Amino acid sequence: MTEPQVAVPPDTGRLLFEIKKVIVGQDHLLERLLVSLLARGHLLVEGVPGLAKTLSVKTVAQAITGDFKRIQFTPDLVPADLVGTRIYNQRLGDFQTSLGPVFTNLLLADEINRAPAKVQSALLEVMQERQVTIGRETHKVPDPFLVMATQNPIETEGVYQLPEAQVDRFMMKVLVGYPSEMDEFVVVERMTGRLSPVVPVMTTERLIALQREVDDVFVDPTLMEYVVRLSSATRQPAEYGIGDIAKYVSYGASPRASINLVLAGRALAFLRGRRYVTGQDIQDLALDVIRHRIVLSFEALSDEVTADEVVRRVLARIPVPTEPLQEHVTIRA
Repeated sequence: MTEPQVAVPPDTGRLLFEIKKVIVGQDHLLERLLVSLLARGHLLVEGVPGLAKTLSVKTVAQAITGDFKRIQFTPDLVPADLVGTRIYNQRLGDFQTSLGPVFTNLLLADEINRAPAKVQSALLEVMQERQVTIGRETHKVPDPFLVMATQNPIETEGVYQLPEAQVDRFMMKVLVGYPSEMDEFVVVERMTGRLSPVVPVMTTERLIALQREVDDVFVDPTLMEYVVRLSSATRQPAEYGIGDIAKYVSYGASPRASINLVLAGRALAFLRGRRYVTGQDIQDLALDVIRHRIVLSFEALSDEVTADEVVRRVLARIPVPTEPLQEHVTIRA
């Protein structure tokens, strides 16, 4: 059970209000969008067509007064279409650098799995190091910089599997499901009428300031140990008493899972009006942060075992530490 919501910070509350003028339901996705913004993490959204994945990301971008670029991934893209290239200037007699669309604050990579591996590899450097190397020159992307990508899981023609190195660079992978009947009724009513315009309510400077506030959210060392144990249990399940799932896992979660679970936990605690992280925050985020970092074996595919089931087994096995006391925050301050 998720704990009751506390006072949401005013800035994020206004941002959420503007987004919900367009997006109906999808509370889980919207919360994870805000978490990724505050935690400086990239987000991968997966769902069947028509579930407002792209619209959600575009609406978030419209509510923030920063640069926004959209790349529609297709099989004929080349790396230069993303990062840029060097162009020969005949008048000046030398090469000049033309920067690509990745030089922005919010990058929407729409249907990211429609581009081949050579295009995906162009994103590796910019997603991890926030820079792009073109020729012999290195160019920094603006701050903040976030990649929000969407992908369709049901089509097999014209799609490519994302390289594990790239998937691992996404802080979270969120699965979007169908809306309820009531939500779908409101969606139809709203989308067939006149939509309220989205008003920018947050500057990039304010977003950076909020990100720094999130950096100060307290994480108890016992919770960090708990996070490490969760990741470790996906690599050596037998050592944690869940050896029966070992045959389903070829590769467990990387150390990035532990890092991002702590960073995302801070952002979620901040959104819930707290200056300290609880075990519930970590548990609520575990599936989104770890699911895409587990490489399943062929046996898992044949037995129809998903990464989510593996993570749930790990969560059920590793005990949550006792809640960190509020006094810890006071002492630290």
